[in-house]
Order: sequence, then structure tokens, then C-alpha cells
Amino acid sequence: MRPFDARRVLIGVAGGIAAYKTVELARRLRQKGAEVQIILTENGARFVGPTTFEAVTARPVRQSMWEKNALDHIALGAWADAIVVAPATANLLAKLANGLANDMLSSTLLAAPRRSILAPAMNTRMYEHPATQRNLERLREDGHVIVGPAYGELAEGEEGWGRMVEPEMLLAHVGRALEWKTRWRDKKVVVTAGPTWEPVDTVRFLGNRSSGRMGQAIAAAAWRRGADVVLINGPGHAATPPELDNVHLVESTEQMAEAVNESAADADAIFMVAAVADYRPARPEDRKIRRSEGLTSIEVEPTADVMAAAAKRARAECVKVAFAVESGEDAVESAKRKLREKGAHLVALNDPSQPGAAFDVDTNRVSIIDAQGGVEELPLLLKTEVADELLDRAEGFLPGD
Repeated sequence: MRPFDARRVLIGVAGGIAAYKTVELARRLRQKGAEVQIILTENGARFVGPTTFEAVTARPVRQSMWEKNALDHIALGAWADAIVVAPATANLLAKLANGLANDMLSSTLLAAPRRSILAPAMNTRMYEHPATQRNLERLREDGHVIVGPAYGELAEGEEGWGRMVEPEMLLAHVGRALEWKTRWRDKKVVVTAGPTWEPVDTVRFLGNRSSGRMGQAIAAAAWRRGADVVLINGPGHAATPPELDNVHLVESTEQMAEAVNESAADADAIFMVAAVADYRPARPEDRKIRRSEGLTSIEVEPTADVMAAAAKRARAECVKVAFAVESGEDAVESAKRKLREKGAHLVALNDPSQPGAAFDVDTNRVSIIDAQGGVEELPLLLKTEVADELLDRAEGFLPGD
């Protein structure tokens, strides 16, 4: 699934220094196959000129209501599949919140049949002013999506809230807007990702090479399709997708089990992607074991079965997808057995011995096994593509609306 292909994205650029980031956003959207149209306010053009945006988008920039041979503000709002305003200044937010339409951008936003993604950018005191906060609350109530602002260094050298979010965050929100009409919308999806670490002492642990990328890709893809995502993330070193706002960071299998159990009861789907440790040291030391003490063996005990416990706690109609890391001639049979034992609808079999399917890479090669014993071997794909393939197949198990 490529949500950006041939989709139309309208970007409004108001007067703020953060407009330089919007050039990168437009470039990234074009790279992903979207058509991008810029509406540039008079003050926005003081920071980044129309020539720059035209070079990136390959389309004439709109600046005035009175340009000849161009779509008017009514048609332009209807043309767009998604609308972003970045930066959205305090002045622009006030206009939109109160229905003012005195230039091309504000008139188009007021006439558009869909709500916008707004990326506030301004000085901290302007952002925290009661009038701005009232306007933001009204815009949320009207259905607009407010993304940010972030905390950080501002143009005047101060530090605080008011910095526009990065293009990557806005790109994710545009993708979500383009995929909003899916069966995953408003579904609660729980995803586990990364490894678990079981302490041997205060320094050492038993763990594995999982980075968390596969689970994070599934979480981000589900979020983009409109789901309410809970990501339970082990200590892998892959960066958590910034668009996800319900992330539980855990370390041990016990902590992961607790987090999953808290979220599973009302989940619509659970994707158990984490590489959970099967065993843990039976008696971890609360100090560092010295080399001179001769640590030659570690007594271990089984860890909790996170997937089985979650399956029992979840509702009967909850869609359950498990991952199995297996290799050897009996890998498929072992994965089928796991599907039966865990009560899963699907199991994604991952053989890390296959080229391109090892831990900590951007690609994966999985076989999808269903409860009827069917096995579908996917080719080598990016993990983001594998995530979409799994969501497509899991969607078929969602209860009818």
C-alpha cells in the first residue's frame, strides 16, 4: 500500500521562519508520489520565496485570489486529498478559528470540505497566550488536527514551546489523513516490539539482537490507517516513531507481560512482534559479579508466556497475530504449532538465517501462516512493506461493522 501515490496534498505556508522546513516536507511528499500545491501568504514569501517551492513541487505557487487561469479557492480546497498548514502562525490560527477569509490561504481553508493538519510555530509567549490556546481548542473541536508545537530553541534564541515539528512528523500525519477511511479507524491495536533483557547481575543480561524495527513498522502502519495504537517497546535501539503518543518502554519479559495485560482486555487486535526471552536467570545478583568469582554457568527458569496470557485476556473477537523466529527444516511446522498453542489467527514466520531477514536490517522475509494451515511466502520486502501486508491480511479477521 502506497498512500501517497497520485494523491493531492495542499500545503499552506504562513509567515514564520519555520517555513524552511516546509520545503523539505514538500520534497518528501513529491518523492513519495504525491502532487503538491503550495499556497504562500504574503508574509510567508518573506521567509521562503515562491521560486523555491515551485522548484520542489513543479507547480506554480498560489499567492493571490486574483491570479488568472488558476483554480479559485473553492476549487482548490476541493482538489486536495489532504491539507497541511506549516507553519501555522498565531495570526493564521486566529483567522481560521474565527472564520476570517481575507487572503488566498484563509479563504481556501474556510471553503475546504475537509479539515486541516495544522503545525503551530511561534514564540512561546504567543503560543501560551490565552487567546491562542482558546483558538487551538476551538480548532480541535472543529475537527482540525493540531500537530505540535515542539519544545526547543526558537528563532529569537529563546528556548520553549513553539518550535514547529519536524517534516517527518508531518509526513506521518499526512499519510494518516490519506488512509483515514479504512477498517482500522478507531480500532485499538496493541503491538509489542524489540527484545527483552533478563538481568544476570546489575551489569549483564540475557538478551537477543532484535532492534524493534519490525514491530515499530507495524505500529506506525496501523496508526497511519487510523488505529489507536499502543506500542509496548522493549530495549531495542531503533528510534520509536515520533507520531506514536502511547508508548510503554519496558525491559524485562515480566514488565512486557504486565503492559500487555493492561492493554489487551479491550484491544481489537494484538500483534506480538517482540522477541521475548524464553528464559531468565533464576537468581539474578543485585551487584556486579566479578570475573574472579568465575561465572561459568547460569541457572535459568522459564519466563511468562506473554502471547498466551494476552490471548486469554483478550476478547474472543480480538485479532491475534504472532511472530515466530525459527530456522531449519521444521520451521513451518513449529510455527503452525505456535499458532495453535497461542490461539492466534496468523503467525508470521521469520527465518533470520535467510539473506536480508536478519535482525537490525530494514528488510524482512516472512511466511504468513493461517489457522487452516495455509502458508504464504512473501518475497524480500522492506519491513514497512511487510507491515502493510500483515495489516491487509489481519483486516479480514476484524468483525464486521
